[in-house]
Order: sequence, then C-alpha cells, then structure tokens
Amino acid sequence: MRGFTGAGYDKGRALPVQAAWYAVLHLLFATWWFPARWRPALLRAFGARVGQRVLIRRGVRVHWPWKLDIGDDVWIGEDAWILNLEPVTIGHDCCVSQGALLCTGSHRRRSATFEFDNGPIRLEAGSWIAARAVVLRGVTVASGAVVGAGAVAHRDLAPGEVLTVGGAPATDVSVLPVSAKGTPA
Repeated sequence: MRGFTGAGYDKGRALPVQAAWYAVLHLLFATWWFPARWRPALLRAFGARVGQRVLIRRGVRVHWPWKLDIGDDVWIGEDAWILNLEPVTIGHDCCVSQGALLCTGSHRRRSATFEFDNGPIRLEAGSWIAARAVVLRGVTVASGAVVGAGAVAHRDLAPGEVLTVGGAPATDVSVLPVSAKGTPA
C-alpha cells in the first residue's frame, strides 16, 4: 500500500472548499440541535441539488455535497452516511433509513497499490434503503425496490425487487409495486 496514489479520483472541489464543508458538516449539519429544515439549504450552498420537502435527520453525514442529487419528498434517517466519492442520485419519494450506508468507494484488491475502484450509486423513485442497509459502489436500486434492514446491495436491484439479509422472499405485499389495476404487479 506504500505506492497508493489515488489515481483517477477527483474530489471535485479545491482544498479550501473541502475544508469548509468538513467544518460545516461537523459543527452544524450533523448536530442534533441544527434545524432539519436548514440542512437542505446547507447542502445546496455547497453544490448539491436538493428537491422540495426533503427531510434530513440528525447525524447524517455527506462526504461531498457537490456530488449529491436528491429529488423531491425524500427522507434521510438519523445517522445515515452518504460516502459519495462519486455521484449519488436519490430519486423522488425515496427513503434512506437510520444508519444506512451509501458507499461509492472501493479499492482494486488485486492492485499492488490498492488503487480506487469507485462507482456512482443511483436510487430510483420510490426505492427504500432500510435501517442499517448498505448500497455499494456502482449499484442502481430500481424504482420501488427495497434493500431490507441490514442487507448489502452489491448488485443492481430490479424494479420492485426486495433484497433481504437471508435472501428470504418478501412477505409484505405493501412493498411490492402496484399495477394500474391496484393489484401487486
């Protein structure tokens, strides 16, 4: 690992902007006392695109706001971590629950210098990342899909798919996509 260079990774902003964000993140944004209604404005001030009616709870960490795009009517739960070395897109009507991790970073394990192997994450409209779930780099969670509590999404999820820790099928039809006739699709 001595030869690690970080080749190919662009932080997207100059060091003074990165330092300013880290100060704001730790002194204001993630604190319990900072009003939730102001968190979207802080993200916008640092280059994030944030829709309307977005609720971001306390303890949420965002690595680089300028690599974040959030749609309307999104809820991000307490202590969620968006480790976005690459872009993260969260579509409309999504929920990222308490303690969830969206991690766009990884490393090439066979590289002698352990270089980065990063990739973007995309959560499509209506998807849900449940409590303490993890979405890894390069993954798209399609519309209406669910990454269940504690599960790790290491591959793309199809529309309406439910990924659970043990791979058990979903038993709650309320999380399945609904057809135009009002029945599970």
